[in-house]
Amino acid sequence: MKAALKEWAVEKSLGMEDTFKAVSRAGFKGIELNVDAPGSPHALTLGTTEEDYARIREYSKKYDLPVISIASSLAQHMSGTPSQHDSYRQLIRKQIEAAKALGASGILTAPAGMEHGITLKGAWENTLDVFMTLRDEIDASGITVGLENTWKGFFTSPWDMILFCEKLGAKNVGAYLDVGNVIAFSSPEWWAEILGPWVKFVHVKDFKRIAGPNTGGRDVSVTEGSGNWPEIIKALRNIGFDGYLTGEVFKPADEDISYEDWYSRVCRQIESVIAL
Repeated sequence: MKAALKEWAVEKSLGMEDTFKAVSRAGFKGIELNVDAPGSPHALTLGTTEEDYARIREYSKKYDLPVISIASSLAQHMSGTPSQHDSYRQLIRKQIEAAKALGASGILTAPAGMEHGITLKGAWENTLDVFMTLRDEIDASGITVGLENTWKGFFTSPWDMILFCEKLGAKNVGAYLDVGNVIAFSSPEWWAEILGPWVKFVHVKDFKRIAGPNTGGRDVSVTEGSGNWPEIIKALRNIGFDGYLTGEVFKPADEDISYEDWYSRVCRQIESVIAL
C-alpha cells in the first residue's frame, strides 16, 4: 500500500502545478483530483479540455506524482430527482474522461439523493437507474467506478454496497471504502472483511468518538482517533487490497502549523499505519 492525498486538502491559494509540487515534496506517492465547480482551486471542471489534461500530465511526470483517481463534490445531490439524472450522467462521463486522460485507474462517486421528498427507496431506485444506463459505457471504458460510503445515509452497511453492486452487474463498479466515515458508528475492519474484493479504493481519516459507536465525536488526525488501525490494515491486507490509502483530511484551523509541515505529517501518519 502507498500513501496518497486528496487535493481538497491542499492550500486553496495554490495553482495546479504548485499543488503537485507540494504533495510530492511531502512524500506522497499519488494524488486524487476532483471535478468541481468553475473557479474552484486546483480542480478540474466540466469544461476541462485536452490542453488542460496535457499540462496536468506534465506536472504529474515532473513531480513523479501519479493521478490515482478522480473524485467530485458535484455528485452529492445529483442522484435524487429524475431531473438531475442527466447532470449526474454528464458528471460521471467527465470523471471517466479525466481518469483516462490522466492515467488514473478509477473515479469516486457518492450516491445520496434523499432530499426534496425523495425517500431512501426512491434514491436507491433513481441511482440504480442512472448507473444502469451507464453500465455498458463504464465497462467499455476500463475505468473503475468506486461508490463511496458517505455520511449521507445511502450506504449504512457493507451489505448495502454489495447489494447495489450486484444488482448493477457491472464488472468495473465496486466500493470506495471511506474508513473515517465508518468509525463514528461501526468498525471499518468489519466492513473491509465483508466487502472483500469489492473494495477498489480507500479513503483514510480518523474520528474520535465521545464514547462508543453512535455517541458523536469529532474529526481528528489519522492515528489520533478511535480507529483501530492495526486491525484496519490487517483486514485490508487479508482481502488482498494493495492500493493507495488516500488521505481525505483538512488542516486544523486551530493549530499553528504550516501547510508544508502539515502535509508531511499527514504523509508520515498514513505511512505509519501502512507499516503496522
